[in-house]
Amino acid sequence: MPYERLISEVPVAGQESGPYGVTTGPDAALWFTLVHSGHVARLMPGGEVTAYALDSSGCGPSIITSGPDGALWFTRNRDHRIGRISTDGTSASFATPTPDSAPYGITAGPDGALWFTEMNADTVGRITTDGAITEFPLPVKGGFPAMITAGPDRGLWFTLNQANGIGRIGLDGTVTIHELPTRGAGPVGITAGTDQALWFVEIAAGQIGRIAPDGAIEEFPLPVRAAKPHAIVADPAGGCWFTEWAANRIGHVAADGAFHHYDLPPPAAEPHGITIGPDGTVWAALETGTAIRLTPRNSDRAS
Repeated sequence: MPYERLISEVPVAGQESGPYGVTTGPDAALWFTLVHSGHVARLMPGGEVTAYALDSSGCGPSIITSGPDGALWFTRNRDHRIGRISTDGTSASFATPTPDSAPYGITAGPDGALWFTEMNADTVGRITTDGAITEFPLPVKGGFPAMITAGPDRGLWFTLNQANGIGRIGLDGTVTIHELPTRGAGPVGITAGTDQALWFVEIAAGQIGRIAPDGAIEEFPLPVRAAKPHAIVADPAGGCWFTEWAANRIGHVAADGAFHHYDLPPPAAEPHGITIGPDGTVWAALETGTAIRLTPRNSDRAS
């Protein structure tokens, strides 16, 4: 695994716009949510950026993912809607049945639909590509479900930020909750690893966690416990990449829990979303207005 990396900064939007979520689209471009300005931005491989205004500047676009229909789907946390944008910039949105639900995490499920969390409603939602929404109440109150991902077992796995747990919901709506060993850990980001397990971050405890489909949990403390890890994505070569919001860096955790860290050039950059680009490089959204790209040095390519 190459760890020596070159870091480059790419402008995405003005500092006041707030790049937050990021994903690789079906068009080999990077797609960002601009949480403060109410836009979705598209970054082409050559560096060209196009920002698409949504129908409400205060809608709070948050997490974004590629859908099964060739479009990008995202949560609108502040006006309680699910958004869809095609690769030509045409957008639409769908209100959640529960008012003031604050949708946040979203992922493509194994059933051809999108699954999302509703932080204020203690609910997981499912939306079809034609906009039909079903909500599944969770057996917790005040759990603050955050990010969600499709697991290796055809279930959807999500973090419960205030209930100190990892949840799983089956396609039939059956919910299982796994309590974390560390109290007050505050899990946020979660991703399916290459090892048939789920990996997640504990923003309040400064740890990375791993949970197997059978519920067995391991936790790996970060060297800087106050780093506030936020988002995480699987590394195709093994392990996971994650953002360290308070430490101003990007981290990598190997399958055995070994860490490597990469300081970001801009100070107080506020790294949030993270994804693997179409060429295998690592991209992270910086709320201060840019994106960071981590690429291997030539010496790494030969290792």
